[in-house]
Amino acid sequence: MKIFCPECGRKEDHEVLSRTRGTRIRCTVCGTVRVEPPKKERPPVRVKAIVSEEESSRVCSIELAPDEACAIGDHHVATCGDEYIAVEVSGIERGLRRVRKARAKDITTLWTRKIEQVSVRVSVHDGKSTVPLLLDVPGEEPFVVGEVYRKGNRKFRIAIIRQRDGDSLRITGQKALARTIKRIFAYLL
Repeated sequence: MKIFCPECGRKEDHEVLSRTRGTRIRCTVCGTVRVEPPKKERPPVRVKAIVSEEESSRVCSIELAPDEACAIGDHHVATCGDEYIAVEVSGIERGLRRVRKARAKDITTLWTRKIEQVSVRVSVHDGKSTVPLLLDVPGEEPFVVGEVYRKGNRKFRIAIIRQRDGDSLRITGQKALARTIKRIFAYLL
């Protein structure tokens, strides 16, 4: 490990000799042996998290290290009573402001959405009218442009996948995970 050596006056490589109450180390340059006290870890902070699940939302919490950076798009596990839910951060409040990134100790509220089980909206066009469908699938389920899918007695081929980040996939073979999809446009077969 490379740490500051008081004898050499700069950071040098050190060899670990033992780990007891402190770590006994030896400088590989000057040979000085000393005990490095253990670093005190600060306890994690519980950050308030609003978890959105399609039609409803609930207040939960996410445990983070105080200096851990959290950004929009990060994935965490939220604790909602006795339930643990995989979520994606969609908004961060630091005080009264919305920010894209913040340290955990500065965060007032995390706005999140559930990603382990999601509802994908599909607009199926039959030539005359468009029928909306809702597919409840795992968040990691892939959808592919040009592939044929079935919901009940309706069979459809995906034409366009509109993603949450604003991109649209239109080329046959392009794919997206269900948790990243805003809407699918398809044709009835």
